[in-house]
Amino acid sequence: MLDLSVVLEALRAPAPEFPALGTLGQRVLTDAVIDSRMAIPGCLFIALPGEKSDGHLFVADAFERGAAVALVQEEIPGFRTLDLRAGAEAVGLPAGMEAKAPLHLCLRVGNTLEAMHKIARRWRARLSELRVVGITGSVGKSTTKELVANVLSTRYATLASESSFNNEIGLPLTLLRATSSHRFAVLEMGFYVPGDIRLLCEISRPEIAIVTMISPVHLERAGSLEAIVRGKAELLEALPESGTAILNCDDERVRGMASWSRAKVLFYGLSPEAELRASHVTSLGLEGIRFQVDFRGETLHLHVPLLGQHSVHTALRAVAVGLVVGLTWQEILEGLGAPAMQLRLVTVEGPNGSLIVDDTYNASPDSTIAALNLLAELGRQPIAVLGDMLELGGFEEQGHRMVGARAAEVVGELVTIGERARWIAEEAHLQGLSSAHISSFATAEDALPYLQRRIGAGDVVLVKGSHALRLDRIVSSLESDV
Repeated sequence: MLDLSVVLEALRAPAPEFPALGTLGQRVLTDAVIDSRMAIPGCLFIALPGEKSDGHLFVADAFERGAAVALVQEEIPGFRTLDLRAGAEAVGLPAGMEAKAPLHLCLRVGNTLEAMHKIARRWRARLSELRVVGITGSVGKSTTKELVANVLSTRYATLASESSFNNEIGLPLTLLRATSSHRFAVLEMGFYVPGDIRLLCEISRPEIAIVTMISPVHLERAGSLEAIVRGKAELLEALPESGTAILNCDDERVRGMASWSRAKVLFYGLSPEAELRASHVTSLGLEGIRFQVDFRGETLHLHVPLLGQHSVHTALRAVAVGLVVGLTWQEILEGLGAPAMQLRLVTVEGPNGSLIVDDTYNASPDSTIAALNLLAELGRQPIAVLGDMLELGGFEEQGHRMVGARAAEVVGELVTIGERARWIAEEAHLQGLSSAHISSFATAEDALPYLQRRIGAGDVVLVKGSHALRLDRIVSSLESDV
């Protein structure tokens, strides 16, 4: 619930400069949205211009759906407008305007994205009791966010960013949904170019930081692994001295990032050097993983419903946050086992009694190899459907070939989709997988008829690739064939 007075203060000046607003500034805005279809009665609609669509074209639709206020940078004919641009004359509203319902008021600014940032900063400053956990890394941000939020929620009201709201639009929107009752916000922070995470930290003011791992995801945009490390380190630089950086001790690049922060550092991982250490990790297939955790002289045996041995790092990050904020082990264990936990990788029943492992949200060499390792752990007849991995820059061919080499060790049959994925198929064949068990297709639609014929009882089918390939359509079709 966002106060309109906060919006006005952030964008221009305190209420006294608008004497005719009366009680208008006391209005509570029920939500903040950028999609008019998501507008609810009393919300703030932010009209953002974009390459494919312009939010200004949907202001009227947002008002029709109940929005009370629209943030715009263009004139919207037919609606009352308060001009808050620099140099604009302060203008009040007609007497009684604040009592009208619906309000349908446009606030005009020079740049709506920058204005949204200003509002989010001001609202964040108002929420003095809110502690922010920032999460970055090349792989595992979303699963970590969800599990950390589950753990914190065992004691505290916790807000977590939706989906992958991890950029200059999604993170401010998440913060604008925080209320005075929230004690924690768990926020993903994505990186494309230097300064991205610094901006997100200026808005959110994180106190706890988690870095998952560094790999050549988005290398095409970042330019080098060194640039990725430097960009992710902006989160650590933003921490106050009283904060805590939770770093992956098993990743050399992440481990080396400790020097970037003045905050305390807590290392987690499988390494004997990690303060929070996991050992004796055992996969229980679809029943999750079991492992031992050691921390400052304490030893516990955990069983969590995460798929694949690689998921032990996700669990350790959530444990680390729980320990840092003072949760009991009982609360931490309750959060780790929460049945409401929704992670990206899910399993669905496929045709002819098969099992489909849906990991189609995105893909990198590291995450795909981890998924192949899970496939090996499930102990059935493994088929891998693997698509292109995008934005790998100069690491593109090497990354795909790394996946192909591991696929040759794991799968009984390999299906690749996309031009880049042909490197996966080629390397798998070079490493010993028979060409009779390798099929390559240009698109998901091309591959689907073959998979519908091929998949049989006892097969477990991993489907994974970059989101742009829309391999989720394969999963949906195979699931509907049941």
